Amino acid sequence: MEVRLQAQEDEITLLKSSLADTVPLALTQAAQILSLEDALTESIPFADETLIKLRREEEDVDEVESGKDQTWSSIVEDAIQPTTIRTLQKQLSKGSEDSQGSCPQTPTSSSPAPPKEPTSNPHGGLLSPIREGEKMLCQSIKMFIRGRPITMYIPSNILNYEELRMDLPLQKLDLDWVYGYRGRDCRANLYLLPSGEAVYFIACVVVLYHIRNQTQRHYQKHTDCVRCLAIHPDKVRVASGQTAGVDKDGKPLQPFVHIWDSKTLVTLQQIGLGTFERGVGALTFSSSDAGTLLCVIDDSNEHMLSVWDWNKNIKHVEVKSTNEAILAVDFSPTDTNNIISCGKSHVYFWTMSTGTLTKKQGIFGKYKKPKFVLCFVFSLTGDVLTGDSEGNILTWGKSAADTKTLGKGAKETFQIMKQTRAHEGSVFAMCVLQGGAILSGGGKDRKVIRWSADLAPERECEIPEKFGAVRTIADVDGEELLVGTTRNAILRGTFSDGFVAIVQGHVDEMWGLATHPTQNIFISCGNDRQVCVWNAEDHKLDWCTTLEESGLCADFSPNGAVVSVGLSTGRWVVLDLQTKEVVSDLTDGNEQLSVMRYSPDGSFLAVGSHDNLIYIYNVTEGGRRYTRFGKCTGHSSFITHLDWSKDGKYIMSNSGDYEILYWDVASGCKLLRNRFESKDREWASYTCVLGFHVMGVWLEGSDGTDINALCRSHSESMVAVADDFCKVHLFQYPCPKPKAPSYKYEGHGSHVTNVRFTHNDSHLLSMGGKDTCILQWRVKGAAPGDHSKEHLASSSSVCSSSRICPLFKNFQKSGLLSIKSAFTAC
Repeated sequence: MEVRLQAQEDEITLLKSSLADTVPLALTQAAQILSLEDALTESIPFADETLIKLRREEEDVDEVESGKDQTWSSIVEDAIQPTTIRTLQKQLSKGSEDSQGSCPQTPTSSSPAPPKEPTSNPHGGLLSPIREGEKMLCQSIKMFIRGRPITMYIPSNILNYEELRMDLPLQKLDLDWVYGYRGRDCRANLYLLPSGEAVYFIACVVVLYHIRNQTQRHYQKHTDCVRCLAIHPDKVRVASGQTAGVDKDGKPLQPFVHIWDSKTLVTLQQIGLGTFERGVGALTFSSSDAGTLLCVIDDSNEHMLSVWDWNKNIKHVEVKSTNEAILAVDFSPTDTNNIISCGKSHVYFWTMSTGTLTKKQGIFGKYKKPKFVLCFVFSLTGDVLTGDSEGNILTWGKSAADTKTLGKGAKETFQIMKQTRAHEGSVFAMCVLQGGAILSGGGKDRKVIRWSADLAPERECEIPEKFGAVRTIADVDGEELLVGTTRNAILRGTFSDGFVAIVQGHVDEMWGLATHPTQNIFISCGNDRQVCVWNAEDHKLDWCTTLEESGLCADFSPNGAVVSVGLSTGRWVVLDLQTKEVVSDLTDGNEQLSVMRYSPDGSFLAVGSHDNLIYIYNVTEGGRRYTRFGKCTGHSSFITHLDWSKDGKYIMSNSGDYEILYWDVASGCKLLRNRFESKDREWASYTCVLGFHVMGVWLEGSDGTDINALCRSHSESMVAVADDFCKVHLFQYPCPKPKAPSYKYEGHGSHVTNVRFTHNDSHLLSMGGKDTCILQWRVKGAAPGDHSKEHLASSSSVCSSSRICPLFKNFQKSGLLSIKSAFTAC
């Protein structure tokens, strides 16, 4: 066998050298020999794997040398003589029926029809019919990821691939709801507007949540994560600053500040583009001059402090602040020329005069210098009160200059007048009420304390431990408060009645997302070990439980009674939605699980693991009992995605090395070596990122990690894509051609890890990774039903047993014909 293969390869080499002189004859002979080589290899599926691997490596090298390192191959069609087709028939009839890539044969007519003239497609594969009685040739097209060819078999109902039209989907998305709040690492980011709306941010969205009406509006003009927020003295205009971020090529983008109207959501001004570095860390409006000025501190090494006339977009002054972290900045309420900033081990008192800024550092003197000064407020008497990491509130006041020590001409300085022990652990937040009373929020003790104007404690309450420490406080009416916490929750309540959460979210990277089969309910899980069940209709968290390990994937059973969650250690649990209890706890391998998927009738559960295996379980007792049925062995890398066929007998799976495999579960988890036989199979869901029907979602030059997840709608008319560049895309389904058009939606500030449609396709859920944000999108537009299927069929002829699909060849750019074909004839 090796000798025969080597002889054929030598003959191919000779043919290549003679092609320039005898193209017509050489082309026919070369096609015959290549087909003989393919038939020989495919007829021995259990032969020495080394021979097959050598042949594949040679193909990969040839493709790369030919410059085909893009996602799609460039293909030119050539007609094949009927004699060649008959020769292929004879050779293939000797091969094994279950060999990889083979297809069944039908009787050949004695009077074959002449082949059609070839046409080319500049974007990739194409098909035109070639008739020879009733025999049909298999058709496939290759796409390339990181130089690796991936073969996709074209369904039987598509005859003219090049005539397929890729249109935008009939539906669009509108941002409907934002789940989560960024309190874990941001400060002073929760305010109450006179409209009754709480304004805060997460990811790239500033949320305006009407507390009483329980509605949301969204400011969506930021291009990366929002980091800070400030409210104008008129309580209408808002300033929000963002981080720089990077584009899809890894190049840094420029951060900026937006000033916008909270009533109309219209952007009034954009300042700082090209001025700020890395991001905007803190900002504030002046108050004594009706908010004319805006002070901004960026995230550069020197933490540049700048003052702007924001309405005119004019920068008055800019100065290097400090190399240490800065956590807060504010104007004096009585003098616009005085600014205070604080951060790591410092408090700075700035004075602005004739276009310059000068600073004086606060002197701690006999008091212990804290590691961090975390927050400050101005008392009604003009003093500055700072909260620090030692749990103290320090009162700063101006004192006469020490001329004996500092010499003649020394100016007055700010010194500590009083130290008040406030909290165990850090003082994270402070707030001044209208009557002069002061609120402080603690870190370790999680307390909110109300102080009199002279810092005598009056009332206190403690935030429940599950919500974390106090991050920021907003006064509602002197009695009711809003509290943002370090575990990304917003609480509403009073000292007497306690606090309840009105906004909640995850606190670490998320990957697991699943929607209920019949209700507007979805589940999320992530590295924070939380499993959360959300009501998409009421926009609230129904319940949440904490597991012992990180949850990475999940799926509802078809009856909707239980949900399975795959964990980071190979363990997986099944939760009862009513009792919230674990009804099953099993382990498969010792590596993380990446996908859980029930069969359409709920009788099987497939568990995809990073140990390259898919474990199959029998499911009984309504999803409460699981017994091992078998495992699918054959992938050479970790499992990434899988889907069941509509009849529940087969599985399609993707792996980390961009492999597409098919499995016959009903026959004992058998690998289907003849992948061609699955080209017309219908799938109950479509979440695999690699497959003929979703090839068009990949951009040229994709490296295989650019798309994290996708999901076909239940109507099978659209497909949503979660990419690695913070975007959600909406494509027509199917989209099997390159450069398929799509609608692109922004809002996430991190890689989008998952997307899922609700059971009736009314909404789409998208999950950010490290931005800990879940966005709920409303699907707009008339439901097209099966329009896309009709369009797909109408724009191409339907193959029948009397039609023969063409065999194509590639032309090299040098003008020499390449014997390697991007379409496979069987």
